[in-house]
Order: sequence, then structure tokens, then C-alpha cells
Amino acid sequence: MLLLGCGAAAKMHSRVLRRIGGVVLSYASRDGGRAAALCGMFDGRRAFGSYEGALSDDSVDVVLVATPTVSHRDLALVALEAGRHVIVEKPAFMSARDADIVRDSASAAGKRVMVAENYFYKPIAGYLRRVIRSGELGEIRFVTLDATKWQKVAGWRADPALSGGGALFEGGVHWISFASNIGLDVVGIEAIRTGGAPGCDRSSLVVLRYAGGAVGTLVHSWEIAAPLGHLRRSKVQGTGGSVTFESNGLARFTSGRSPSLGLPALRDPFGYRAMMKDFLGAVRDDREPQFTLSMARRDLDLLEQAERSMDGACEWRRQSTVQFATATAD
Repeated sequence: MLLLGCGAAAKMHSRVLRRIGGVVLSYASRDGGRAAALCGMFDGRRAFGSYEGALSDDSVDVVLVATPTVSHRDLALVALEAGRHVIVEKPAFMSARDADIVRDSASAAGKRVMVAENYFYKPIAGYLRRVIRSGELGEIRFVTLDATKWQKVAGWRADPALSGGGALFEGGVHWISFASNIGLDVVGIEAIRTGGAPGCDRSSLVVLRYAGGAVGTLVHSWEIAAPLGHLRRSKVQGTGGSVTFESNGLARFTSGRSPSLGLPALRDPFGYRAMMKDFLGAVRDDREPQFTLSMARRDLDLLEQAERSMDGACEWRRQSTVQFATATAD
């Protein structure tokens, strides 16, 4: 596997892949020194000082794109043209329309494109899918997600032309994907920006409407510190019971016919290991991954709908989503 980009995401995926085993890693960066350093850190096979040179290496089967979001689409297309399967970091692309372009290219090349949305693979997400679809909670009325934390915005992430937008786009995509993958279908979404600081959004309230009448709320912020960095409480409530859980799924309590207390995330709390094992299996067995490109495209479309509804959204992003929507209509 060839990793394009040698930042924090590349390090995190490398640690996971090393634990899984059976994967030979190579690294590429515009800065050859960074690629060599990461290659040495994770006992990689080769390091490259250019993406173009790395993509010409015939020993590569899969390319993992972990560069700024603005470059994901074009690097994915080049990798597909070179005959490689592709994994892209989240947010997958700058727009849902980009996902269509990449999907068509992947179909023509006969290769797979997978999106590293680990929230689908969190143990708590799988648990919620099971209990909601089983009917154990009755008819769902409310989904309440608390995704507040303090996070520094620096480097390319501070430039919306490179990152794609503000906190809702860069980090909120995880939570919109989570809200869309708990066994309920989202049929409507809108967002309200909170706070009046200039620049891109850092705090927002998202309201989701589900088929069947349930309503979800997502409180998302990179300005409000959570206890111990990440501890927050979320809840799904139905007419037959509820699940109250630490937002990342570190612990949960289920009420209703069969009350239970669980610690579903002791081994792989954030789902990275399950995600990579699924992706590797999809390539080796020539099958779709559990989290598909179509699902990632749906998440981007929901983000664009939310951003278009949000007064005071990141102006660069707001203008871009209107352009994306116009281009799609054309």
C-alpha cells in the first residue's frame, strides 16, 4: 500500500496497518524527507519525494490518499488511471459531484474506491444499528448527539480552499455520517451557525429529519472543551426504550425491555482496525466494503444541504456549495 501524504492521518493509518499485518507500506510526500522519516518509523519498503514517481511503482496495489481535501479527487483519478485501488481520507472530496466523477473513473478502471469514514465502524454505531432495526427501542422519536470539543485549527486546515470549509465540513462529516448510519434514513437536514466570530464556522446546530418521523439534533463545536478532552453524552430515544452513550461509544446504557450496561469499545473504540480489515478484505475478495462510496457521497450531499441552509456559514464554502449544486443541475 502506498500512502500519499505523510501527516497525522498517515501515521494513524500506518499504526493500524502495522497491527493488522500482511501489508507492505510505502510513502510519498512533496517533501522527500518526511516520506523517508515515516518510512523508517513504520519499517516501510520505499519512500518517494513525488506523488507521480510513487504512483508509477508497479508493486503498489492500493493507494491511500491522506493529503489536504482539495487534492483528493485528482490524486484518486490519477491512481485509478495507474490501475490502483484507492482509499481516501475523510472528507472524501470537496463536493458530492466529485464522488460521481471518481465513481465513473473507478468503474471504467475496474478498481475500488473506499472512503476512510471510521465512524461507520465504531462498535457503538454497529450496536445502535442492531437495536434500532430489531425494534427493541420501539418507534424512534429523538436522536441527540453531542459532538463538542476544543480543537485547534492550524496549517492547511485553517484554509478553506485546501480543507474544504469550516468545522462542520472538516469534522462534522464524521457525525453526519454517524447520524445517517444508525439504522434510520435521513430525509431532511438544516443547520444553524452559533457564535458571531468572523471566518468559517466553528460551532453549529444541525437538525436531521428521519423517515418515520424521528428528529435528530447534532451539537457540533470546536470551541467548547469536553471533560477529559472528549467525554460527552448522546442518546437515542424510542417509545420502547433508549440508549444513552458516551458520544464515542466508550460506554452505554440501554433501557427498555432488556436493560443492559456495556463497554462496547475496549479493543477498537474508534473503528479504525475494523475499517482497514474491511477495506483489505474488499480488495482481496473483490467485493464492496461495508461503507461504500455511495454512502460517502450521500454524506457529502447532506453536508452541502446543511451548509446551504446555514446563515453565516463559511463564505468560501457557502459559495462553493451553490456552485456545486448549480453544476449538478446543469
